[in-house]
Amino acid sequence: MTEPIPKKLKPRSPVFRALGAAEPPAAVTVSGHVYLRTEIFKHDSWAATALYTGHEGRIVCKFNRLQSFFGIGMAWIGKRLAGRERLALERLADLPNVPMSMGDVFVDGVRCPNAIARRYVAGHPLLRKELVPAGFFDSINITLAEMHRRGIAYVDLHKRENIIVGDDGKPYLIDFQICFDVTHRRVRCWPGARGLFDLLCQADRYHFSKHVLNHAHANDATAQAMIAANRPWWIRAHRSIAVPFREMRRKLLVALGVRSGKGRAESEHFAEDAVRREVDAKTTRFAA
Repeated sequence: MTEPIPKKLKPRSPVFRALGAAEPPAAVTVSGHVYLRTEIFKHDSWAATALYTGHEGRIVCKFNRLQSFFGIGMAWIGKRLAGRERLALERLADLPNVPMSMGDVFVDGVRCPNAIARRYVAGHPLLRKELVPAGFFDSINITLAEMHRRGIAYVDLHKRENIIVGDDGKPYLIDFQICFDVTHRRVRCWPGARGLFDLLCQADRYHFSKHVLNHAHANDATAQAMIAANRPWWIRAHRSIAVPFREMRRKLLVALGVRSGKGRAESEHFAEDAVRREVDAKTTRFAA
């Protein structure tokens, strides 16, 4: 069990939620079938993701940003992110480690251009120091190489929660909303698009090797030093900006009463599913 959230904490303001004050719809229609919402996995600034159940099984629907940001319209970004993810899922549909796209999402008969639906993968996000079946990372490596061959860089592989450990013991990659498809008609004509793609693929490989080393040598200082030494220069440059920005964002959320302490995600009123699982697993280890 996780420790109770202090009463002083409050939910995020609508401006910091993808759907504002609303939650993912209670019911959706996908491929002509009705599904009812059974669980909300997360609801952050960029998307609200929920599990839906129907006679045809379980699916996951992600509703990307609709809420304006202090008067600035953001719906176009949500629509673009949804389109990018759906296209990636469709292009990678034949890969066994990528969940199948389920088609358009309708609510009360109206298509939601900011939403995508995919097949639910029974399992859990990869946990820190988790022991995984033999061949687990080999399978991810093969999938990643094939994605790159097809012109798609994953981009978001630094997040362990985007790697699902299936109940079948196999790995699955989810969340393709910020992937980079260099073959897309809007992208392939960009000056330097191929060079950017190569850098993003290099980042994918770096983050993949980091996960492998972290799980094979979780407490090995030498492995951590190796990870740092092999970090591409431009990722180091990005971190010099991204890390201070993350800390500033955490401080803002603490000041707003949304988070406590150092502003880590686990202190939030409603932490996402992957964070909740991580905290539960850590608590269980300490209690053992």
